[in-house]
Amino acid sequence: MEEKKTQNNFLKYSSLGLQLLFTIGLCAWIGLKIDQYFALKFPAFLLSFTLLSFAGMMYKLYRSLNE
Repeated sequence: MEEKKTQNNFLKYSSLGLQLLFTIGLCAWIGLKIDQYFALKFPAFLLSFTLLSFAGMMYKLYRSLNE
């Protein structure tokens, strides 16, 4: 029984890590494409989307670890 609980915890936390990487990467890519579309000299959308997605994922991680 203990082995199954350990395996479930491993899958839960590894999926959280993959979600974190995928979400931040996707938002950074979208921000980059918007910056390229508007031909901005400063990557405002890239930074904004990346920071917002990072903050959102940290909140999700915090909530999930406190369950």
